[in-house]
Amino acid sequence: MHNEQRRLHWQNVYQSKGERGVSWFQESPTPSLELMIEIGVTPAASVIDVGGGASRLVDCLIARGFRDVTVLDLSEAALATAKSRLGERASRASWIVADVTQWEPTTAYDVWHDRAAFHFLTDEEDRAGYLARLRRGLKAGGHAIIATFAPDGPEHCSGLPVVRHSPENLSEAIGPDFTLIAKNTDPHATPWGSTQSFQFSAFRFRK
Repeated sequence: MHNEQRRLHWQNVYQSKGERGVSWFQESPTPSLELMIEIGVTPAASVIDVGGGASRLVDCLIARGFRDVTVLDLSEAALATAKSRLGERASRASWIVADVTQWEPTTAYDVWHDRAAFHFLTDEEDRAGYLARLRRGLKAGGHAIIATFAPDGPEHCSGLPVVRHSPENLSEAIGPDFTLIAKNTDPHATPWGSTQSFQFSAFRFRK
């Protein structure tokens, strides 16, 4: 899928379905928060939520005292939903409308968080673009938390094919500069009651 097609697809998804009408909706991003605690992320850390869309992770991080939170998504509609929900608290976060495969980081973060963006990149060129930004957008010694559908998870989502991963083959995919330090599984319950199997992996970046 070309970049403009990808942008239009996700704009349409969020404009037509809203925050709660998508399968990945979570009332609370508990798996992400638990993994952050496990690897020692504190409110002093700078965090970027890549493909964050309308996720409530930003709400939780602000509520926990994080002062440097950025949300990146290629859908303006998704980010508008999150900002509207947060109200005046939205000013406590930074918001970037961009395709992560082409985005040019202007700073490096302590934590790169991605729940269900990487697994949509089925094209090798797109994955290479993502990984180049991951390396440029993460500090040496920083952490990447990447969640994807697990090997027993769905093969498609939102009408698009995905690439499923185990923590081990995800580690191989992102390369030897990243050390797998923690992993969790999550049987995510969709808003309509089905279950999707996710894996969450945390890596330390040895730049």
